[in-house]
Parts: sequence; C-alpha cells; structure tokens
Amino acid sequence: MKTDIQIAQEAKMLPIMEIARGLGITEDDIELYGKYKAKLSLALWPKIKDRPNGKLVLVTAINPTPAGEGKTTTTVGLGQALNRLGKKAIIALREPSLGPSFGVKGGAAGGGYSQVVPMEDINLHFTGDIHAITTAHNLLAALLDNHLHQGNELNIDPRQVVLRRVMDLNERALRNIVIGLGGKVDGVPRESGFDITVASEVMASLCLAEDLMDLKGRLARIVVAYTYDGKPVTARDLKAEGSMALLLKDAIKPNLVQTLENTPAFVHGGPFANIAHGANTIMASKMALKLGEILVTEAGFGADLGAEKFFDLVCPYAGFKPAATVVVATIRALKMHGGVSKAELGKPNLEALARGMANLEKHIENVQKYGVPVVVALNHFPTDTEEEINLVLNRCRELGVDAALSRVFAEGGKGGEELAQKVLDVLENKESKYQPLYDWKLPVQEKVEIIAREIYGASGVSYSAEALKAIQRYEDLGYGHLPVCMAKTQYSLSDDATKLGRPVGFTINVKEVRLSAGAGFLVVLTGNIMTMPGLPKKPAANEIDIDAEGRITGLF
Repeated sequence: MKTDIQIAQEAKMLPIMEIARGLGITEDDIELYGKYKAKLSLALWPKIKDRPNGKLVLVTAINPTPAGEGKTTTTVGLGQALNRLGKKAIIALREPSLGPSFGVKGGAAGGGYSQVVPMEDINLHFTGDIHAITTAHNLLAALLDNHLHQGNELNIDPRQVVLRRVMDLNERALRNIVIGLGGKVDGVPRESGFDITVASEVMASLCLAEDLMDLKGRLARIVVAYTYDGKPVTARDLKAEGSMALLLKDAIKPNLVQTLENTPAFVHGGPFANIAHGANTIMASKMALKLGEILVTEAGFGADLGAEKFFDLVCPYAGFKPAATVVVATIRALKMHGGVSKAELGKPNLEALARGMANLEKHIENVQKYGVPVVVALNHFPTDTEEEINLVLNRCRELGVDAALSRVFAEGGKGGEELAQKVLDVLENKESKYQPLYDWKLPVQEKVEIIAREIYGASGVSYSAEALKAIQRYEDLGYGHLPVCMAKTQYSLSDDATKLGRPVGFTINVKEVRLSAGAGFLVVLTGNIMTMPGLPKKPAANEIDIDAEGRITGLF
C-alpha cells in the first residue's frame, strides 16, 4: 500500500469553494487561503444560528500504544462513510502541532484512504492559527516583563510570575530557563521556562470562546502573576487583551478543508489532550452542527483524557449533548495492553488479547457513565486473524455494545459503511441521556477524586504540599468553582505510563495545580507529565525533506 503522503499527494481535491457551496455557504462568508483551504467568516454565524442542530458523534479510543489505534483515521473514515450512506456529515478535528509532527507521533490528518487534505499544509503551518496563538501569548509575556522593568506599578512579585513563554516545537532545553540576564537595561532577572503552544491558556481560551468578544474577555482574565500581598494580576491589569485579541482576529475563524472523498472538514484549534482539554474549537463545532445532519468530531487520546474532558468541560461550556460515542480499538493495541511486546504483535495471541480487552471494557464503562450510547470501532490491520476479530466483537456483544470492523484506512469510506450503519442505528434507536460526571460547585479535591476513582479506577489521590497550597489559594480567590482539566499520561489509565491494561490499586499523584482563569479551568498535573515535550533519540524531523520540485517526503 502507498504511504500516507503519497496517497494525499495523489488526491483529487475539489476547489474549497465547491465544498463550501455544498454546505450552503456563499462567497460572502468564506475567505480563501489558496485553492483548497479557507476560513469561514464570523458573519456566517448570525445567519445560521437559529437552525436546528444536527447530531453530534464523538470519536474516542482506548489508551494509545506504539501499536497504533487510528482514532483520527476512524473519524475521517466514518464521516466519509456516512456521506456514502446519504447523510450530510461534517467532520471536525484539531489542528496538528509542529511538535509531534517533527517529533515521534507524527501529524494528525488521519491515514491511508481516510485523510484530510491538503495533508502537508494541515500538518505544517496551515492557515497560521498556531503561530498567531504563539505570538499573542508571547506578547503578553513581553508586556509582563516590560512592566517589571519599567517600575512595576502593579507591585508584582517576580518570584510569583506564573506565565511562561511558548513555542510550537518540542524543546526540552527550554523547560527551565533564566531570563533578564545581561545588566540593568536587559530586564529583571528571574527563573522562567517555555511550554508548547498547544498547552497555552491562549489556545484553550480560543477553543472555548463563542466569539471574538468572548475570546477577548477570556484573554483579559488570564492570571499572569501575583503581587507581593498575594493578589492575582491579570492580562487586563497589563492592558494586554485588546492587542492579543487583534492578533487572533483571523485565527478565531474556523478553517474549512476536505477529506480524500471531499467530505467537508473543519480543522480548527489544537489543544493537547494530555496537558490541555483536547478538542477542536467550540465555534467550529457549533457551525458544523448547523450546517450538517451529523457532526463527527474527536477528543484526543483515550477516553480517560479526551472524552472525559469533552463531557465534563467542553460540553457544559458549549451546551453540547453528544448523541453517540465511538470508541476505537485495534487488536494490535489490545494485545499490547495484554502484555505482548511490539515485536510480537503480528503473531496470533488470543490469551493476551483477552487480557487486553480489559482496557477497552473500562473505556466503554466510562463513556456509559455519562449516559451516552457507545459503538466500538475495531480498526482492522492485515495481521488480524478471524479468531481474534471474533473474540473482540463477541465480547462487545456480551457487554450489550454495538461493534463493527472498520477498514477505513485501506478502503476509505467504503470500508466504514458497516460502522456508519451501526452509528446510524444508535442515533435512531437509542436516546442519549448525557450528563457530566461531577458538579462544578464541588470542592476542587473532590472533583479530582471523582475523576480518579470513576474514570481511572484509582484507589486514591495523593497531593504534593505545593498542589494543596495552590488549591487552597485558588479556592480562597474564588476560582474553586471551575472544572478541572487533568494533565496525565495518555498511555495508561493510571499516571504511570508503564501500567498498561486496566491497572487496579494505584494512587494518582497530583504534583502541581495551575490556574487557567481565562480558559475557565484548573489544570491538575499528575505523575511525570510535562507541558513542554522533548524530541526522541531519532526525531521524525530527520526523515522529512523537500526536493527541487517542491515534493515533500517523510511527513506522516
């Protein structure tokens, strides 16, 4: 089979204006970025906001492994398949970060014959949204340090500056730095560091904003530091929100592209799911729900991270009521959760598969706790045997859950028709009784412990002294009512990446709690999670190249 980039480069894309017209969007409400990319005007929303909503289908997955799961591929393939069955379906994805694109994970445009295109553009600079977010965030940081240098009228304690700078690359050397060195004219020396842009509160604020003025208000509420007497200092205090919003005036507009089969695709916003909330923008999803019959969107990583945050954080803010959830799994990944090494995954192993099924079963249980009907998508690999396929499908039937074999990687929409039909059956015959897992008004520790107990299966939660002090401070300052955004390894239900399957009897270790007052949540960092990833020993960047004719190779 051809590589992803070869398939994408051979795609027969339609001019993006044709895709827009198919959604009933006129030239007045679209801004072209070349022939195959566009942004939707903010003026479109008042014209469509009173239309009835379509059905929202969330795609999530088991805990990811190096064996591969194919969540984005399934999202794209399902959207294509629904259109083949006569439904007006739209997909919505996050924008890929350059960090993983040049690191180890690769891009996030799907794979095989279920991709969004133009794949190279989407995985690289796209329409410049992430650069705009990086610049807006770093403008705020620059204004903060300039304020310290110019006399510090706000009485900011330099030891209590909480805003770090960001960049959209994996760069471990910048996690902890000292700035302001060089002398009196070069600023106030202090310790600081960098996070990756997709972990920025500016990214989260844009993704959760309803419109430009809502975004401006969220930016104004970002807490950047504390005064010597412990009072929070915000972007509003630095008079930064206006210029920040200006930098984001185009980034806030949803991006429209297409799949290999010309299904409309909104690709907008890109918060990580292990260190942020992991969903595309509320604005893109709201528009898609008005423009189509079915919106297929995804939440990052496994259901313990992306889906939990989508249900407990995104949906309450956006007013979404998911109609169904698709949980993606592969036999290869399930065998790895059952204890098989990556090198042995091609060999049949029913015993390991049966053990690994515990991970899938836990994620099914978790989604059902929110009252949302579940369909399992078993993403097919050539090494899967009939016995292994039957084991997974039969176990799903025993659990009372619909399941289908998905071949969207190799066959595109055609290979997802069985899955699409299962989803349509659920949409027509099963009512979603969605409700969040916890009440935002609960104390912060209780919210964390509900997630740890109910979603992860932990026996308890331990807190560092620093985390407890931070929680007390935020509750005293009136931020205790905010939902929590858990920052945890994606590879395990626990906070230990080596504990695969369905671990029991473990403790979640909370080491730090950060306030994202603008975005509207508290970030709870657990285990060894970091907000600035590092590159692997052999970065993907080493294999990426471009030739004299402009052909790109090595990007995936």
